[in-house]
Amino acid sequence: MSSENGSVDEGAGGAQPEQLAFIRESVRKAKVPRAKPRTWRGAALAKELPVARVLVDKGVLHLDRYFDYAVPEELDAAAQPGVRVRVRFGAGRGRVREGRREGGGLIDGFLVERLAESDYSGPLAALAQVVSPEPVLSEELLGLARAVADRYAGSLADVLQLAVPPRSARAEQRPSPEPLPPPPAPEAGSWGRYERGAAFLESLASGGAPRAVWNALPGPEWSAELARAVAATLASGRGALVVVPDGRAVARVDTALTSVLGEGRHAVLTADAGPEKRYREWLAVRRGAVRAVVGTRAAMFAPVRDLGLVALWEDGDDSHSEPHAPQPHAREVLLLRAALDKCGFLLGSWSCTVEAAQLVESGWARPLVASREQVRAVAPLVRTVGDQDLARDEAARAARLPTLAWQAVREGLRHGPVLVQVPRRGYVPRMACANCREPARCRHCAGPLEGQESAAALRCGWCGREEGAWHCPECGGFRLRAQVVGARRTAEELGRAFPAVPVRTSGREHVLDTVPGAPALVVSTPGAEPVAEGGYAAALLLDGWAMLGRPDLRAGEDALRRWIGASALVRAQEAGGTVVVVAEPTLRPVQALVRWDPVGHAVRELGERAELGFPPVSRMAAVSGTGQALAEFLAAAELPAEAELLGPVPLPVTGAAGPRRVGAPPVGEQWERVLVRVPPGRGAALAASLKAAQASRMARGAGSGGEGAVWVRIDPPDIG
Repeated sequence: MSSENGSVDEGAGGAQPEQLAFIRESVRKAKVPRAKPRTWRGAALAKELPVARVLVDKGVLHLDRYFDYAVPEELDAAAQPGVRVRVRFGAGRGRVREGRREGGGLIDGFLVERLAESDYSGPLAALAQVVSPEPVLSEELLGLARAVADRYAGSLADVLQLAVPPRSARAEQRPSPEPLPPPPAPEAGSWGRYERGAAFLESLASGGAPRAVWNALPGPEWSAELARAVAATLASGRGALVVVPDGRAVARVDTALTSVLGEGRHAVLTADAGPEKRYREWLAVRRGAVRAVVGTRAAMFAPVRDLGLVALWEDGDDSHSEPHAPQPHAREVLLLRAALDKCGFLLGSWSCTVEAAQLVESGWARPLVASREQVRAVAPLVRTVGDQDLARDEAARAARLPTLAWQAVREGLRHGPVLVQVPRRGYVPRMACANCREPARCRHCAGPLEGQESAAALRCGWCGREEGAWHCPECGGFRLRAQVVGARRTAEELGRAFPAVPVRTSGREHVLDTVPGAPALVVSTPGAEPVAEGGYAAALLLDGWAMLGRPDLRAGEDALRRWIGASALVRAQEAGGTVVVVAEPTLRPVQALVRWDPVGHAVRELGERAELGFPPVSRMAAVSGTGQALAEFLAAAELPAEAELLGPVPLPVTGAAGPRRVGAPPVGEQWERVLVRVPPGRGAALAASLKAAQASRMARGAGSGGEGAVWVRIDPPDIG
């Protein structure tokens, strides 16, 4: 091996250094450089711009920077900015020969730029390989990835893993189609139902960049309205990007785009398409062959050229939050894109989140809503069943549904399908005392006890132990009742009550996309409701208290969003559409559903959060770990002077059963969490300080192997 001063060590059974040098020189002359060259000694450098600045694919914060490498002459033509490369990483200064560094393990990376000279004073290792001459990392995509990494206190390499799909050589070899000319500007169509809908399309078609928060009317027209907004943007010669929560929504927008634009004008980016097809579609967008994109969460980074519009549907859906580091939210990424590319922005939903209300309240976006007369014409009739109604209802004491719900089901089945929304999947997910309604807990780990479909004993949902002799620790009772009845149990009971009517279920195991317009009972969990041909005749929203009673800041907002999402699939009141929600009618989310006023609910929620200093009015980060690791991290972090610490509070101990969520404590380990809050305008400083503290810990080796780890998440989705 070569030493630091370039001399040759003795070895090989005492052979003379001259003999070893002669053998190495003979091997050098005998071998021809391979088609995929690696670092070799004596390789000539590129005559112009011999330094390549590379982003290595190491998602650790203390290595979140560029590294300089020498460009061999053989790779000069292929080593262009934006291509994938392989480099040797990890060689120290002691492994130097003839002025070049050698050794280290091969690692992937992106070539960011070519330079005439390097700021690094030591010897440079050479590029080992240009993986592909296809430039996949544009300057615009790199700038967006850097902005996302800075906002979420993450590394640039982690963001690029989300933004650039894995390579497929076969897809790269296929040429992309020729771009089609811009289509004509579309008619306003159903956008005319909104007060500023036609003006929004005209602005997009004329090359403007309008920003709007769109409160969509009930019904299936939302996908066609999104397609018309995309068509108006393409008519101006620019590109458009649409991000939706799941594959079912992608299919609807895909069909609408094909109907409005025709074939070949848009690309679909989803994980269900498979790696090769997805990469081929992504390349068509990157090469400019396609100017419109619709996809799920990962499509938020799609490299659309001349971007004129970014649109997001249902920003309150959990699917828009990326689970992998640095865990960005699609809404925030598209907001960054709208600011960086100076393009139009459209945030649409049947409901309205607090973040959307803040965009309107701050004046950054305009509201895109319909008049109250138009809302009343298309919304269903909403009726409520509260605790007082249940107490007076003899049927509700023994049956699953109150009398009003039974009547709505019977009447609805005469005219079409009826939707039944159940908050939980399974059979009987949670049990409680029949006397005092105290939740039934496991004696070993305090986990929730669940009823089994084919067994009399209860089973813990955390540790899996069975409980055969439970009694209530509060009142001493032995009788149990279903705290929240699951979807399968509900379907079973409804099937016995209506034996002549088919019962269909839609949930995690099997999600239905559509159902016929014939009479049927459709039992679904929230978010899995299929679309009925002609709309549902009625809908039942059961166990509303289960969603409203969650110990979370967003409980009311999420409950209203899920209720409105199901109710929007029901026919209008003029056509006999009825919705029955089993929840206390005096609660704010229930009243907002009855009035069909999600915007008013979001505005009031925003006002209360402003008084309390909660997001989105403030910026917040969640820092979790063991008590000692958490204290050390916060002591080392140079937080902004305005930062306020809330906590620490203990986190639930993770059980052995079920998958472990990203950032959750290891199984059986007690973690704590601290919330760090800063006022508006100081979010960037908070992210920078937390990122620097985490990078310092990683550089020292703290938290390696999972011991003493600290998790940092900017803008946590739930804060309790």
